[in-house]
Amino acid sequence: MKIALIGITGRVGSRVADELLQRGHQVTGIARNPADVNAQPGLTIQQGDATDPETLTPILTGHDAVISATRFVSADARPLLTAVKNAGVPRLLVVGGAGSLQVAPGKMLIDTPEFPDAYKPEARAGVVFLDVLRQEKVLNWTFLSPSAIFEPGERTGTFRVGDDHLLADEEGKSWISMEDYAIALADEIESPKHSRRRYTVGY
Repeated sequence: MKIALIGITGRVGSRVADELLQRGHQVTGIARNPADVNAQPGLTIQQGDATDPETLTPILTGHDAVISATRFVSADARPLLTAVKNAGVPRLLVVGGAGSLQVAPGKMLIDTPEFPDAYKPEARAGVVFLDVLRQEKVLNWTFLSPSAIFEPGERTGTFRVGDDHLLADEEGKSWISMEDYAIALADEIESPKHSRRRYTVGY
């Protein structure tokens, strides 16, 4: 498949790109600073801005799917949706956050006392982004939330898949490596199971 990846220079975006390239997909990496991306077979680099539909649309045209791996505090769902639809790309997958996951009926992780203040602006922006996606009736979108602890780690290929509720192991730890998250996102691209839905992965 031909996949456009916005935010390829980030920790998650770079790992998603590696996973897709290993699987033989053609990846167009979109970054504000293309010089920060190392060349790889199967990878094309383009300069672009997710908040500017006019310049982003021609870059996205001709792709089978778009992945957004940008920070929510510097992103806006509406211009991104406009660009993807104007480009005629049928699918948008978003690297989400854990803050919007439910920990109890009507209670999100971001609203718990333990949630770090430093992460709240990004998490709140992620909640808004997801709300905009849920109002989208035309484009086939998917929003994949990681578990609470989301760091670089091991690629095990073994994890659980959930819905809108935070996953935790038997000891109450909620975590997923960025490498295994990349596997889950690539699996969703190849075999869609969460159309117009948010879901989550964790150990």
